[in-house]
Amino acid sequence: MGLGKGKEALFYDQLPDGAAHCRLCPRLCTVREGGNGFCRVRKNTGGILVTENYGRLSSAALDPIEKKPLYHFYPGHYILSLGTLGCNLRCGFCQNWQIAHRDAPTRYLAPEEAVRMARRCGDSDHPNVGIAYTYSEPLIWYEYVRDTARLAREAGLKNVLVTNGYIEREPLLELVPLIDAMNVDVKGFTDQYYRGSCSGRLGPVLRTVELVHGRCHLELTTLLVTGLNDDPGDIGRMVDWVAGIDPAIPLHFSRYHPDFEFDRPATPLEVMERARQTAQARLHYVYLGNVGEANDTVCPSCGARLIGRKGYRTEAGGLAGGACAKCGRTADVVGDARSS
Repeated sequence: MGLGKGKEALFYDQLPDGAAHCRLCPRLCTVREGGNGFCRVRKNTGGILVTENYGRLSSAALDPIEKKPLYHFYPGHYILSLGTLGCNLRCGFCQNWQIAHRDAPTRYLAPEEAVRMARRCGDSDHPNVGIAYTYSEPLIWYEYVRDTARLAREAGLKNVLVTNGYIEREPLLELVPLIDAMNVDVKGFTDQYYRGSCSGRLGPVLRTVELVHGRCHLELTTLLVTGLNDDPGDIGRMVDWVAGIDPAIPLHFSRYHPDFEFDRPATPLEVMERARQTAQARLHYVYLGNVGEANDTVCPSCGARLIGRKGYRTEAGGLAGGACAKCGRTADVVGDARSS
């Protein structure tokens, strides 16, 4: 990949035959000398597992935080979004395949420089709250995310993970204390779907969500792919699972469009609406993405509009001190909401 600088990985064991056993994600790859793990960015060099993507930046942008999507974490603010190469899943519909599964150009960005960049970017019209590790899978950027998040926390910045949640318990619990918010992509609700369309398993993702809840702000996203994970029964079971954890967890259903290896037609709008109606029966906050319509946040108690949205623009006039201005119920929003 021509990634230049690397760093010894965390969470691996050296084996007697010179191989390295990676313990970062549920794949638990055994990596032979000179080889790479499934993610493409963890390499065995002389029996040492090296993170070839340490500090390698493929993408950077100051994004509206709603783009992550996070609708209940500092609404109306912005966040510096950083991405690298590689992924530990292989989804046939991947929307970032150019960096997840190809060797896109990169440049080196030290953790200290990432924090300086985050502190410099933004202004009164685009207030930046911190750093989002996103675009490709940030959990296989683990060492860099951990080092950068520590510095960001010391600088008073917020840390956000936009992730597939495919990680082992030990590294997850070590990282979460540095993270302020996560959006976990629950790609479907059957193991068959995960194995067939994503080359992964469902169970570890559910475990991640259950472990993270209560440790940082949490929102969930599911991309509904036509004919594969849009079965009403599966959606209903997923909604029941989320409600069993906490009905106030925001759930985003995102509309699929053909990309990467999938050429199925885009998700019908009626399927998206049906999923929303199913989820609204048990969850307080349900949103639709990639459908070109407003996604207002309304009070679960009185139905008043708390935050109005048009695209990534927000209007937070329905809030008063973090609560519904009409009935006083908590809005389940972390941080100040602003109109943008």
